[in-house]
Amino acid sequence: MLRWYQARLAARPLLTQAVTTSVLFGVGDVVAQQLVEKKGLEKHELARTGRMALYGGTIFGPAAATWFRFLQRNVNFKSANATILARVACDQGLFAPTFIGVFLSSMAVLEGVSPKEKLEKYYANALKTNYMVWPFVQLVNFKLVPLDHRLLFVNVISIAWNSYLSYLNSS
Repeated sequence: MLRWYQARLAARPLLTQAVTTSVLFGVGDVVAQQLVEKKGLEKHELARTGRMALYGGTIFGPAAATWFRFLQRNVNFKSANATILARVACDQGLFAPTFIGVFLSSMAVLEGVSPKEKLEKYYANALKTNYMVWPFVQLVNFKLVPLDHRLLFVNVISIAWNSYLSYLNSS
């Protein structure tokens, strides 16, 4: 399976990362609905899963893939550890706050509700929770994971994170 993924990644990197992100964002929503909320299959909201998958594949996947390449090219110091810490700081200081807002706003638009209200209600809590999880994940990511697999690593961890975001967004 990894060999197949590697071949797809080599041939069409952005498309492969976008599709992978879409699928795993959808999986995160299914986990939220079935394991966290315990809705059961008859009450599963397919439109909600579709919104998560759409956001993951069209917005987050391409943006995160581009972001990781940007950090790799532009955030470099003589010390490897300083480079890693600087990349985590950039990721958590710039990307995370921006994309939590983009996520909540996108979901609001797709749901036909007010982005302003959704941001006021959920943004601070989501960002605070982000800071309890993602700095540590990104330290491992930037230290141990090759560039081409960083988004996949984030996407696998994001199954749980997206379950949280989906639950938060729909509560």
